[in-house]
Amino acid sequence: MTEITRDVVIVGAGAAGLTAANELRKAGLSVAVLEARERVGGRLWTDVIDGAMLELGGQWVSPDQDALIDTVAELGLETFSRYREGDSVYVGPDGAVSRFTGEMFPVRPETERVIDEITHRLDAMVAEIDPDRPYAHPKAEEWDTVTWDAWLRQQTEDDEAVRNLAFATGSAMLTKPTHAFSLLQSLLMAASAGSYSNLVDADFILDKRVVGGLQQVPVLLAERLGDDVFLNRPVQTLEWSDAGVTAHAEGLTVRARSAILAVAPVLYNRISFVPPMPRLQHQMHQHISMGFVIKVHAVYESPFWRDNGLSGTAFSPYEICHEAYDNTNHDDPRGTLVGFVAGQNADDMFRLSEAERKDAILESLSHYYGPEAKDTVVYYESDWGTEEWTRGAYAASFDMGGLHRYGADLRTPVGPIHFACSDIAGAGYQHVDGAIRMGRLAARNILEDGRV
Repeated sequence: MTEITRDVVIVGAGAAGLTAANELRKAGLSVAVLEARERVGGRLWTDVIDGAMLELGGQWVSPDQDALIDTVAELGLETFSRYREGDSVYVGPDGAVSRFTGEMFPVRPETERVIDEITHRLDAMVAEIDPDRPYAHPKAEEWDTVTWDAWLRQQTEDDEAVRNLAFATGSAMLTKPTHAFSLLQSLLMAASAGSYSNLVDADFILDKRVVGGLQQVPVLLAERLGDDVFLNRPVQTLEWSDAGVTAHAEGLTVRARSAILAVAPVLYNRISFVPPMPRLQHQMHQHISMGFVIKVHAVYESPFWRDNGLSGTAFSPYEICHEAYDNTNHDDPRGTLVGFVAGQNADDMFRLSEAERKDAILESLSHYYGPEAKDTVVYYESDWGTEEWTRGAYAASFDMGGLHRYGADLRTPVGPIHFACSDIAGAGYQHVDGAIRMGRLAARNILEDGRV
């Protein structure tokens, strides 16, 4: 057993933990980053599968994500725009395929009017939400005790309008059934991106990618820390008191003045705290759970949809793959589509055999792009639900009523223990941008609290 001493021990080598570690090092403090996995990056993971480079986790950079944009630039990384020339595709309730351009789906004029009216209503509500303090809104309790689905159905009886409105924060972001989270949680998701309209604008929220993959951000941050990053070191016990912390990992003990838990809240219970966490944290963390989405990677000999005048962007609340995009790598002659299967659909897919699941998902993609979509040269499913140190995707959110009850306490330090991850961010919530922001905040709080 090796024992070391540092000013701060950080649990988790994702974007949040590595950002915090670098900020603390710049301030002259010593750090140790303990990572359970054999790699850095957390929910960022770029890998080569059957000869194709795939971004198995997070990958997008949007114009509002200043923290991520600044970090990418500071690390010397380049970005490129997602391909979006040509028509998008929408599949309606009757299975009819329509091509369209712009943000609005090609629905009946009355449905379009309803979607537009409710979108403006939501934008006005979101404008009142402080993403760092959604629980402080005067209507927080009211909005947190009605489901997202129920609220939408109170606004209109148009089912197609409801399904299309629900999509942006449901299947596309929180990746939970719309009856499983509150209106307030949905408004927070939108507020974190600046507006509800931003979330439904794919050209905004899915704007750019990093050449070579977004995992380079944590990889390069880790390189700056050198031997202070310890892989394959899941923390088993964390002893804490006003005097400091002692983290016990496999084969390594770290004594420090402060700690940062830079992992998703659903993983806190993998650590034995001595003494136990306070009652408030025990209760709060039971009301937070991960969403679930399958990220589908389909690689083809060429981007055939472009020859058909399609951008690769596709949507339908009626399809197994509720959305898909051209995800072709920079300067790659092959074509790649990325599709998403979320919530109940994802649950249902994993009740099938591997072959049945692949057939069902590719059949869904073929409804958008034609039969050529079934003829892949590489097919891969990112199943974060099976990842021991993640357990879902994209991120964690509160169950019904949890946000207004516990939101104010989500980031509150417990003695020398601080928290940092995208799951507790305001701006950039559930995104790498939010992870970086929370890493910076945790580092700043440690520097200001006088323990080190």
